Amino acid sequence: MLQALSLAELEGLHHAFFTRTGGVSQGVYATLNGGVGSDDTPDKVAENRARMATVLGVTPDRLLTPYQIHSPDVAIVEEPWTQDSRPRADAIVTKTPRLAIGVSTADCGPLLFADPAAGVIGAAHAGWRGALTGVIEATVAAMEKLGADRARIAVALGPTISQANYEVGPEFVARFTAADADNARFFAASPNAGHAMFDLPGYIAGRVQRAGIAEFEDLGLCTYAEPDRFYSFRRATHRNEPDYGRHINAIALAG
Repeated sequence: MLQALSLAELEGLHHAFFTRTGGVSQGVYATLNGGVGSDDTPDKVAENRARMATVLGVTPDRLLTPYQIHSPDVAIVEEPWTQDSRPRADAIVTKTPRLAIGVSTADCGPLLFADPAAGVIGAAHAGWRGALTGVIEATVAAMEKLGADRARIAVALGPTISQANYEVGPEFVARFTAADADNARFFAASPNAGHAMFDLPGYIAGRVQRAGIAEFEDLGLCTYAEPDRFYSFRRATHRNEPDYGRHINAIALAG
């Protein structure tokens, strides 16, 4: 697993950006696949998630990840849910101790939030669509409803596809620049005419800053570039692989 220094130094928290190593899955899912939505063997996914829960200091039933839909929607949780009742959302916030909240990723940006003074934490899945439509700001607002102060919130961004490996078409660029002309700074020229390279981590950092968050850390790691270490949806697509594993990125109040 990986940790953010800015979160690791805070008392009363457990957190992890899990890599693809340390589990029991095989094939394209090797080895620590936490994706319940993948076609991996369910009992292997369950064992992988149980190992992650142990690292986070919780029982397996208290490691919660939502049914992600690339939205700005946030779930506020107080107790565990069942697999069948998990909410359709792309962020979770809580103030309940010993409840690990997380998101699954395989190129999109995993964000972990903490205001330890208020005892409030959050986790968000920030792909391009969620980031563009406000999942970061919505997560901060939901944390404030539970008593957090954005001036105290620390945010860390885990492994995310880098600009060097994220080529997009002209309609993608047009959508971002139509929302804000300043978004043009997140695109660089592509070797392919009419296309561009998108800086998703940079865009996420910009939205975090606009949300009034002063303490932000980017681990600076690219999921696409390190196949032995990270899963990548885009890399799996380019290789014509049948599926791909998912990382779990989670945080918990020790309590």
